[in-house]
Amino acid sequence: MNQKKEKVTVVKVGGKIVETPSALQALITAFSQMEGRKVLVHGGGRTATDMAARLGIETQMVGGRRITDADMLAVVTMVYGGLVNKQVVAQLQAAGVNALGLTGADMDVLRSHRRPAGEVDYGFVGDVDRADGARLQMLIEGGVVPVMAPLTHDGLGQLLNTNADTIAAETAKGLAPYYDVTLVYCFEFPGVLANADDPASVIAHIGEADFARLKADGTVTGGMIPKIENCLSAVRAGVGRVIITQADHLGQAGGTEIS
Repeated sequence: MNQKKEKVTVVKVGGKIVETPSALQALITAFSQMEGRKVLVHGGGRTATDMAARLGIETQMVGGRRITDADMLAVVTMVYGGLVNKQVVAQLQAAGVNALGLTGADMDVLRSHRRPAGEVDYGFVGDVDRADGARLQMLIEGGVVPVMAPLTHDGLGQLLNTNADTIAAETAKGLAPYYDVTLVYCFEFPGVLANADDPASVIAHIGEADFARLKADGTVTGGMIPKIENCLSAVRAGVGRVIITQADHLGQAGGTEIS
């Protein structure tokens, strides 16, 4: 008889939340009150852009994605793996959560390859090859809450800037053989909205067919498209539940469930 898997929740929180003190504090409170095993994945793009400007380094974005040359890689490594990650860890520790900050290079938990140059050369940007769920499981079973920054490595000594939504999805996939995984994407809206101007118009469920229709009719656009693609990829890979919700609704009913 198969033994029932323990539950783990992977929470991804965007840069707009971790970079706003009141929003971050609300998230820390909600996350610390969540029962059971958990992992936090964070962004921090606005802080990286601000730090780059202070250092005289130009930020280039294409389709919402950051071009990461050698100078920008140094900035995002300092900001994501250092400043933002350790601020989040310190606040979680203050809330009684035994948090440990990680990049993908730490314990070799996230291995990537540099994205090949096509129409756009994104520079030192990584596409994830695998997440080592067994090593994360060692931490989680030891009572540690991993806090993962959006950086990976190629196994040859090169750090790579990597999309935080993707890291969350790949982490959830890596943990799926060991746990009953729920993946939660937290951002500034209560879910995927049928009407962008009406926060009450949350779409309760989105499946593959729904997603195709919502893209075609223009309901889902921009950055929400890759977010839902990551969600569907996680579900196909064995992640039990994927939810998109507002950060201060973490642990509550509601939001959009991707299935």
